[in-house]
This record gives sequence, C-alpha cells and structure tokens, in this order.
Amino acid sequence: MIIRSSDEVPRTTVFKRFPVPRNFGVAAGSRIEPGRTWPAPHGATRTKRFDVYRYDPDSGQNPHIDSYQVDLDDCGPMVLDALIWIKNRIDPSLAFRRSCREGVCGSCAMNIDGTNWLACTRFIADLATPATVYPLTNMSIIKDLVPDQSHLFAQHRLIDPWLRSKTPDPQRERLQSPEERHRLDGLYECILCFCCTSGCPSHWWNGDRFLGPAVLLQAARWLSDSRDEATGERLDELEDPFRLYRCHTILNCTRTCPKGLNPGEAIADIKKMLIERRS
Repeated sequence: MIIRSSDEVPRTTVFKRFPVPRNFGVAAGSRIEPGRTWPAPHGATRTKRFDVYRYDPDSGQNPHIDSYQVDLDDCGPMVLDALIWIKNRIDPSLAFRRSCREGVCGSCAMNIDGTNWLACTRFIADLATPATVYPLTNMSIIKDLVPDQSHLFAQHRLIDPWLRSKTPDPQRERLQSPEERHRLDGLYECILCFCCTSGCPSHWWNGDRFLGPAVLLQAARWLSDSRDEATGERLDELEDPFRLYRCHTILNCTRTCPKGLNPGEAIADIKKMLIERRS
C-alpha cells in the first residue's frame, strides 16, 4: 500500500514497535533506567497511566522513565492537557514545549505511543495503557521532552525560505491566478514541527548532509511558487548527492505528518524538476 497521507494506515500491522530491546546497542550513559512511580491522585476514580521520558543532562544521571497516574475527570482530552496537568499537579520539574494548543505552531511535537505527533492534537482516548511519551528521536535532548532543533533550523535557512525576485518590486502585491495558488496546497501548511524529519531513517544516517523531508517540503513550496524568480538557482543548490538524493522513499515522513501532508511526494517532485530541466 502506497501511503499518501498520515490519515491512511497499513492493511496489516505485524509489530507495533520494532522488536528490539530498549537499550540494545546503547552506550552506558544513554541507557534508559526505571524512574519514579507517582501514586494516583487521592479520590480519583478514572485514571490513566503515562510513562514519560525524563532526562536532565546537568544532573549527571541516565535518562529514566517516570510513571504518572492522570485523573481523567480533572484533565482535558488531549495528551498536551495531560502533560500540563502533570506539571501543574504532580511534578513541576517536567519540561516540554507548547504554545498554540491548536496544531499550528508545531512546538509540542513528540513521540507518543511510538509515533511522532503533536501532543495538542492527539486524544488521550486513542492511546494505549500505559501511554508512552518520549521526545522526538534523532536529536540531542536539552531536557526531558525538549529536543535541540538548532541543526534542523540551520538546514532550513540553507534553502532561503523566502521569496527571491530579480525584477523590481511592484507597486502592489505580486498577483497569482487561482491555479497558481492551488499549486501551493499541500506545501504551505507545513508548520516545521519536524515529526517527519525525526522519523526519517535517511536523516538518522546522514543528518549532517541530507536536508530531510521537512526542509525539502519547504524547498518544494518555493519551487512551486509562481512569484519566485530563482527556480534555477534553487535547483542548483539542491542538486547534490546528499542534500536531496539521500531520500530513499521510505515514506515514514508521510506516515507521521500530523498535518496530513506528503513530504515524500514533494521530494519526488523536486527530483522530477531536476530531470526535466536536463531534457
């Protein structure tokens, strides 16, 4: 089955997670250890257990998993509500990012029950018991659920994510026809949460040189914009054995995009543009 959106699921699922022990091949200082188990709130009749990744590099201790019992009758319906509840009611030291709570900013991207998603748009009712919450993979961890995304935003800057024009600025806005504007659909909606890049094996292996699906989706957005006048230069900058061609169409990116976009298709479109300009 070719996955075209994260709304689609495979016909069959053999394993929920790849059957490798948690600490297999992990350096001693990075092995995840059992953490603290917090008791259920007094008087709570409907609770759900959350196993949350904790790590403070300043402590000198290994990462560990703390278990919390969340009172569902005193908490909102989303995973982000549960994390805020934990921080406010049980453990104020828990660190995570959040901002809009509407699936727009991308701040609260994390690995929830083994899938990269936005905590503010993931329903608690859809989770397993216990629910597991980890930071996005393949990134250094600043603290707990907060990954360091500096490298990813530096890669984003490489593509010049703004309108590049050669003609003088017009007196009014640069116009587009409805058809030209339609070409941006499925591209402009990217919120740079990096769920896709975090789930991309090619970026795990070559993250220092491969730009990753989120950045390449943004590159496709500017290549598709009729108002941009630097198509040739943009393609020249992407025509590199690593920046673009390390994509092996695994499509983890498309499976895990919380906005339902298709980074794999956008990358294929860039490759097609490079081939077409040679002919």
